[in-house]
Amino acid sequence: MRRSRVAPATAAAFVTVVALGACQGQGARPSAPGPKALPPAPQVAPTKIDPHDPDIVLVLMDDFSLELLQTMRNAERMREAGASYPHSYVVDSLCCVSRASIFTGQYPHQTGVLTNTANTPNPIGPIGGWEAFETNGNTERSVNVRLQQAGYTTGFIGKYLNEYAYVPGGELPDPPPGWSEWEVIFGSAYDGWDFESTYVEDGFVHARDHVAPPSSAGPRTKDEAYVGTVTDDLALEFIRDHRDDRAPYFLEVATYGPHSRVGQRPHYPRDPGFPPAFRDRKGDGNCGPVPCASLGLDDLPGYGDPTGDNAPRRPDGSPAPAWRTNTPGLTAERAGAALRARAQMVQSIDRMLGRILDAVDDNTFVVLTSDNGFHLGQHGLGAGKGTPYDSDAHVPLMVVGPGVEPGQRAALTTNLDLAPTFEELAGLRPADYRSGRSLLPSLADPSATTRELVFFEHTFAPSLAADPDKAYAGGTMDLIPSYVAVRSRDALLVRLDLDPSWDGVDEAWEFYDYSHVGWERTNEYDDPAHARTIARMKQALEAFDRCATFVGDDPLPPRCRGIDREVGH
Repeated sequence: MRRSRVAPATAAAFVTVVALGACQGQGARPSAPGPKALPPAPQVAPTKIDPHDPDIVLVLMDDFSLELLQTMRNAERMREAGASYPHSYVVDSLCCVSRASIFTGQYPHQTGVLTNTANTPNPIGPIGGWEAFETNGNTERSVNVRLQQAGYTTGFIGKYLNEYAYVPGGELPDPPPGWSEWEVIFGSAYDGWDFESTYVEDGFVHARDHVAPPSSAGPRTKDEAYVGTVTDDLALEFIRDHRDDRAPYFLEVATYGPHSRVGQRPHYPRDPGFPPAFRDRKGDGNCGPVPCASLGLDDLPGYGDPTGDNAPRRPDGSPAPAWRTNTPGLTAERAGAALRARAQMVQSIDRMLGRILDAVDDNTFVVLTSDNGFHLGQHGLGAGKGTPYDSDAHVPLMVVGPGVEPGQRAALTTNLDLAPTFEELAGLRPADYRSGRSLLPSLADPSATTRELVFFEHTFAPSLAADPDKAYAGGTMDLIPSYVAVRSRDALLVRLDLDPSWDGVDEAWEFYDYSHVGWERTNEYDDPAHARTIARMKQALEAFDRCATFVGDDPLPPRCRGIDREVGH
């Protein structure tokens, strides 16, 4: 099927200056704005309050890549005590698109959130960011709305969606429905310090400043104002306030780490591009159970691999133009330094995770995952995300809670599965417009499987000035073409569209076999040994295309729920 995109030749016409928000840096602080009324709890369904329903905590990391798991003691604690999913993926490895899918359990073509930013004006209206999320009715389809209808106290803390914007002293954006407590931390927090957040008082949403200490302040004082510390404190406060309530609660804690800072200048002198708390920078740095000095290029599978044998192929197997046309610019030294800084950055997340695990009661599910992965020099693309490759699309997923049998899971899963899982945990039948499947069967039975394939889709659009990913990715993210892909446990088939225009199509293919190499070393689309596998995976993509006409709150027919059961390899 066709994916919308913005053509590079006309991208300049689409660039708009937007206000400071979840995608941008810092600003001055005029007087505080007036509060916004929190939307009332929706009453379109009967209230269901069962004191035996479990509490649910989702910890969503930002740009977390799998090589960082080894540095997190409390993630290891979750792995040992609960369910871990080594075959867990996101349907688009791009921040806002992935978060929309987590909220709704829907593919990007269903949510209409295809990019990080709205990219307006254009022929079809907003195609990304908060504007597309709201315009396409996703606030009403978000899982927190149904949980609130069922009697849950719902809370959000941290990073929300790109372009959910606030200028200090200006008007607050309207809070979305379905949240009992709304403590969004705005995008001025990317740099670690000096940011704004919201809080609810007497049914109204207010703004507050988190002013950074001066450069002369000591490390402890600076760390008290660090966004990781503030997020931690807010999460623990919510849990302590509600763990003894009669009504259960659902809490999403969305961190800013380990995303890079976006400001051209560091907030404090010598802040790295990925700024950790000061306590984690001491000496050689704190990388949890792993010595920071031991982290290097061996932890980045495929770093430095020549890209000449990764060029896409035409449907008949003949060569197609390469889309990786940049000159690799991330040196081994810079890649290693960024990896170690990111490992230090996640230590504040790991400490928060440990405090959450200690604070919740025995009737609470805690889920840990990320909105996408991250590459640091792999694929010849510098630093970034957005590809269908393992570095970007493969994310951690761990669950602890009542009745969860410890161990690795055989199931393939995507971020679409979180929303229906939360609904079933709350005793609800998942909404019929969700494309995901509940993970409940696999929580009790490690061998349970629901699918043999997962699907990815991505829409090309140039990063605009308001996109926080532009700061570290340079222009390499703008190289990634639109694609639809299908992934099995040990193979990936990608159908690329190399035409960047709105209406043209220039089809090309990549195929990777992971059974011998765990990363994308060589495009083997034209290898006859894989012809049968590729044919079957193409059939699955064709079925996926036929189901892409169902969008928004359209119920999914049974035929569209079975296409991921086809064996792809």
